[in-house]
Amino acid sequence: MNLTKAIGTIGGLTMVSRVLGFARDMIGSRILGASHANDAFNVAFTLPNIFRRLFAEGAFASGFVPLFSRRLSSGGVEDATRFSNDILAVFMPTLLVITVLFEIVMPGFLWLIVADYAETPGKFELAVELTRYTFPYLLFISLVAFLSGVLNSLTRFAIAAFAPALLNIVLIIAILAGPGGDNPEELATTVRYMAVAVFLGGILQFAMCWAAVRRAGIHLRFGRPRLTPAVKELVILILPATVAAGVYQISQLFYTFFASRLGEGALTNLFYADRLNQLPLSIIGTALGTAILPSISRAIERREDHVASDIQARAFDLAMLLTLPATLALSVTAYPIIAALFQGGNYTAADSAITGQVLAILVLGLPAYVLVKVLTPGFYARKDVKTPVYIAMAILAGSIVANFALIPVLGIYSLPTVTSVAAWLNFLLLFIILGIRGHFRLPGWLLSRLARQLAAAVLMGGVLFFLQRLLGDVFTGGLGERAVGLALIVGTGAVVYFGTAWVIGGIDRDDFKTLFRRAKPEEAPLSEGN
Repeated sequence: MNLTKAIGTIGGLTMVSRVLGFARDMIGSRILGASHANDAFNVAFTLPNIFRRLFAEGAFASGFVPLFSRRLSSGGVEDATRFSNDILAVFMPTLLVITVLFEIVMPGFLWLIVADYAETPGKFELAVELTRYTFPYLLFISLVAFLSGVLNSLTRFAIAAFAPALLNIVLIIAILAGPGGDNPEELATTVRYMAVAVFLGGILQFAMCWAAVRRAGIHLRFGRPRLTPAVKELVILILPATVAAGVYQISQLFYTFFASRLGEGALTNLFYADRLNQLPLSIIGTALGTAILPSISRAIERREDHVASDIQARAFDLAMLLTLPATLALSVTAYPIIAALFQGGNYTAADSAITGQVLAILVLGLPAYVLVKVLTPGFYARKDVKTPVYIAMAILAGSIVANFALIPVLGIYSLPTVTSVAAWLNFLLLFIILGIRGHFRLPGWLLSRLARQLAAAVLMGGVLFFLQRLLGDVFTGGLGERAVGLALIVGTGAVVYFGTAWVIGGIDRDDFKTLFRRAKPEEAPLSEGN
């Protein structure tokens, strides 16, 4: 598998989904603004995604992919299919029970998190109603994560990377179909359409991935749940990581808990800032983690530790090449970017200013977020899920305490500050432990490359700082002016950074050219099905 080519496939299709996601948010911000209806929808949209990351992505995927890859290598498609069916037979009813349970207890559960919404007439009730519409999304999107694990193990990355685009398409249609306007009842009707669209989007993603798995030769079925040795092996492997993920998701619930107490619109402002932060994280970090886990697992299975280490070093290089410019660009030009994307209609300049400041702080942790995605496969591929778990538990428990202490002082800005610091602590501890065990160290060529990438990024940041000042009132003008200003910032930043990095040796030119080269015959498995 060509790592650069795989990341190009995953990242490119993830970008399609993210662009659609921003189109959705740009339309939604102008129609809904930082209203209580938008806050209620963001709660309803966040909760099933929190539980999705708990039950499907992360712990489950990191345990399932190495085991599936091992069976595929040793027993072929038949053994891998049998293993998948054993897991699916237990996974499906478990998700169904959880979904039904939360539908029943939803009012009490939300009262624990967003009780302050009851102070605004109708806001709490709307949040409960919307979350009951969206929560079944958990069932379908968790199955999508399972099917994506199968496809990624087969190095068929395209469908899994594109599937989220379907959700954004359906949501855009729902927003435009709603009545809009400034009336609270009209806004409530619009977010009801959006909540139903989340559920429908999950069904569409599931159908697409199910069909892709069948085309890949893996014929899945919903059988009777049985605790087979394969199921027990996976449960034992992922249980510690699930516990850690549970701690992390609790911290996310606390994030919502804190935001709901910071006044109307706070959750919406935080949501839009995080959307921009998640763009490079999803395109770069998730793509890297997805691409390298099967490769590292196979290298370790063959006892080729040096190959596994080299894969991580190359992933580290690509991560920083793409993440450093995103970090400095988003931090230096946070307000203009937020204003260009979201400001207008019911989303005011004051909302943009708050969201921009949150974003400027949040992205300072972006390199660490991405590097955690690069380092954790080094543990998971060796069936060590406990170490990342213990680190995550300690750091995230400390983050909750820190937010309780800092919110009275920093207000809304406490949340992104604590999040960024926690990400760097997580990365440093993972990196140190891998080094102590002899599994991964930064080779000399990588240190040299990183220094040159940092120099190019600092130069770009300085140019963008002065360019922003030169453009002056462009970002407070009309939509067209803001769009032109944003295009100038993005275009100038890309030219300065990549041009400088190319000249001073911050880019592996052969890897860069691979993205624009047709796959060679030995790369064919990566291209099949894409």
